[in-house]
Amino acid sequence: MAESEAETPGTPGEFESKYFEFHGVRLPPFCRGKMEDIADFPVRPSDVWIVTYPKSGTSLLQEVVYLVSQGADPDEIGLMNIDEQLPVLEYPQPGLDIIKELTSPRLIKSHLPYRFLPSDLHNGDSKVIYMARNPKDLVVSYYQFHRSLRTMSYRGTFQEFCRRFMNDKLGYGSWFEHVQEFWEHRMDANVLFLKYEDMHRDLVTMVEQLARFLGVSCDKAQLESLIEHCHQLVDQCCNAEALPVGRAHCLFTQKIALRWRGCRGSGSRLHCLNLVHVTA
Repeated sequence: MAESEAETPGTPGEFESKYFEFHGVRLPPFCRGKMEDIADFPVRPSDVWIVTYPKSGTSLLQEVVYLVSQGADPDEIGLMNIDEQLPVLEYPQPGLDIIKELTSPRLIKSHLPYRFLPSDLHNGDSKVIYMARNPKDLVVSYYQFHRSLRTMSYRGTFQEFCRRFMNDKLGYGSWFEHVQEFWEHRMDANVLFLKYEDMHRDLVTMVEQLARFLGVSCDKAQLESLIEHCHQLVDQCCNAEALPVGRAHCLFTQKIALRWRGCRGSGSRLHCLNLVHVTA
């Protein structure tokens, strides 16, 4: 018999305590007390921001963006701690004060919804790259992440985790609203909306999009070399990530859209599913 949430260690009591709510959105505890400072964070025109819902291919995207913007070699990226080069705005380390003092051009990441990002970003003061991922794969990766992180204390089943995902009970709130907010700003001059699946389906076009968006000029030979290096990064990341959850994943794949069909606001949620080519 499957465990109920009440009977599962870490849920809902201890697990619930890991979050706090800000304007109706669940956020990690380290965001507490700093949301006003984040809203007022000074943005520079030369900044490049990478924003994703957690487990949307952030690590892969940051490496590709770093390679395209800096002209780095994949082997060099493999030897460096790239997370130090692209800090997460809301994380405790290195912290807002240190990120403010980084030399330009800064590359900054965040998982926050559009509405909680610095106000200057809403005014188009720097470039924002957003990437959405098929939720059927994202939720598996997010589940495995929660299981591996001792601080989250999550010991529930995958089915229970899916219910949390679909009921907006995880960190950073609703995936549907997160994607929808950025989709509505996809035509903003300072926003580039990407899809994780396109990185595998048509990497050439995505690299060309990134180069144009970032203002990187290169001739045909340089572009071909850049694309080849990006292919290497994608292959490395794909080999490192595994998503085996078996039958539970298949059931979620079949039911996710149907589960939302009768829910409040389901129209916009189903529209989000279509944005990333999800089919029931």
